Amino acid sequence: MSARTVVITGASGGIGRAAARAFGERGDRVALLARGKVGLEAAAREVRAAGGTALVLPVDVADFEALEEAGHRAERELGPVDVWVNVAFSALFAEFGDIRPAEFKRATEVTYLGFVYGTKVALDLMRPRDRGTIVQTGSALAKRGIPLQSAYCGAKHAIQGFHESLRTELMHDGSGVRTTIVHMPAVNTPQFDWVESRLPEKAQPVPPIYQPEVAAKALVYAADHPERREYWIGGSTVGTLLGNRLAPSLLDRYLARTGFRAQQTGRPIDPDQPANLWEPADGEGGRDYGAHGDFDDDSHSRCYQMYVARHRAAVTALGGAAVAAGAWLLGRKAGRAL
Repeated sequence: MSARTVVITGASGGIGRAAARAFGERGDRVALLARGKVGLEAAAREVRAAGGTALVLPVDVADFEALEEAGHRAERELGPVDVWVNVAFSALFAEFGDIRPAEFKRATEVTYLGFVYGTKVALDLMRPRDRGTIVQTGSALAKRGIPLQSAYCGAKHAIQGFHESLRTELMHDGSGVRTTIVHMPAVNTPQFDWVESRLPEKAQPVPPIYQPEVAAKALVYAADHPERREYWIGGSTVGTLLGNRLAPSLLDRYLARTGFRAQQTGRPIDPDQPANLWEPADGEGGRDYGAHGDFDDDSHSRCYQMYVARHRAAVTALGGAAVAAGAWLLGRKAGRAL
């Protein structure tokens, strides 16, 4: 595949950072969007070292005009945008009653409207050419809310509805622009070092935890195969979403009992921990946080469920063969019994 122009929001850390590197390894031209310039510059070095071309575009995705200008600059300097990946978000770890309205609004503007604005910019650029792919970074929490993350869960649920609405409109219009969403499991990212938190202990992802490279590979694959309406990454995502379909009330009670404890490490929170809700933790005077968080020792670097998603036809055929073989064996046994 020839090199493409790819725009990634939230490219300075975590999943966005790993995705930028993954696209760079393919030789793509990658526009890196986020607020923190320190992290963006480090991400640009990684993209170039991997073999790609990088363009640093500091921007707040909650500012539509600034995001629109960044998109047009990406086109001017890198060429027509082929892929736009929305990753950027902000959140709070706190009970809903402890969150101030302005904080909830800000988290929603970044996490939900940032995706809406990014999609609007991408669509305006791609539609005249009638081609391009928009990839939304979703979450298991887009379909199943958990305690202590009401702002994030609400925004991700909204993104799911927005994605479905846009997808059906594009299908109705016969558009050559494609969109898909990738629902992620718990990922070992730096967000647990910089997200605003009112918890007494340091926050953690709910195990099982996956490395950001797993998420990055899924985003790259989705960009190459946007015909699927959505992808579920990680066995925990599949289990959570299926469990929520079958027994949502039971899952409510389970999360009420375990959700608080599962999201805390047992270690006191650092009173000097930065919070990136209003200002980037890797801004002026900050440091580069990279793609990984503090949970490398507890994180999985492979996702077998993603293999199943990528080779669905072969797995389905293998499963059918196994069922047929089982039926044949049972038939033989029944015949002998007769």
